[in-house]
Amino acid sequence: MQDDEKKEKGYVSMMEKVARMHATTAERERVKRAEEEAKRAEKEAKIIPLPIWPSHFRGVPNGVLRSALFGAIKRGPRSFQDNVIKSSLNGLIISHTGPQLDQADLDVWEQCLHFASIQGVENRLEFTAYSFLKAIGRATGGRNSEWLMSVFRRLAASVVQTQDEHSTYAGPLIHHLGRDEKTGRHIVQLNPNITRLYKPGWTQIDWDQRNKLRGHPLAQWLHGFYSTHAEPYPMKVETLHKLSGSEAKKTFHFREELRDALTKLNKEFGWSYEIDNADLLHLNRTPTLSQTRHLIRKATKDKKPNKPKR
Repeated sequence: MQDDEKKEKGYVSMMEKVARMHATTAERERVKRAEEEAKRAEKEAKIIPLPIWPSHFRGVPNGVLRSALFGAIKRGPRSFQDNVIKSSLNGLIISHTGPQLDQADLDVWEQCLHFASIQGVENRLEFTAYSFLKAIGRATGGRNSEWLMSVFRRLAASVVQTQDEHSTYAGPLIHHLGRDEKTGRHIVQLNPNITRLYKPGWTQIDWDQRNKLRGHPLAQWLHGFYSTHAEPYPMKVETLHKLSGSEAKKTFHFREELRDALTKLNKEFGWSYEIDNADLLHLNRTPTLSQTRHLIRKATKDKKPNKPKR
């Protein structure tokens, strides 16, 4: 009987040890998961600053400029888009939910980004409608002040999702907005995580040049698109039709609009072009200083002789 009691006590003791071991293991796993969650939250909470660019430029993510997100569309009623896939390049998938966006909306967003690059993307941006409208080259006054507020609403209502081979991101273009009706000062809070769109690459847009193209949405879109290319390559007119988000129903209608826009770019900045018999657009433009340095580095790298294998 005593032997049975000893065995039973030994069995109970062993089971208690196993239970304690399981409990200890479970606690370790819980602590490990908590630490991993804390690290992940800390990483996500870390604000990545916007790049810095000269005052006469505006820094814009290449994915935005190489897509139909801000379309080359004319003034008029806007459709509401529900997770609409926008034409884009280089394997990037962009979808948009919200009011349809145009090149004038891009002017406003670019100016918000410029303020945020100076003041900090995590900070509230405060300004008067007068100063903002002057900065984007528009007339000041009550009508344009209300137009500006309508653009802020469109940007706040727009959720953009981007997906490439590495990750997927979705978020609004503007988080919050408001206006002090006594002072007339606007308050805008950008989405701090918008800096993720800059990681694959971004371009400095010549702000004075873009302002000269106001009222010519396709010329503005082409200016942004080709500014992302240090050395433009031939591209089918049909592809540009899709990428620009043009509302032209037929390619031959778009081709005429394209010629008009290219003529405007040629007149203003000396960009030359040719549409060949294969319907490929060949465009020549003077690269920026940074793009010239890139081309020189690339040419130097290509000329380096390969080391002989031992």
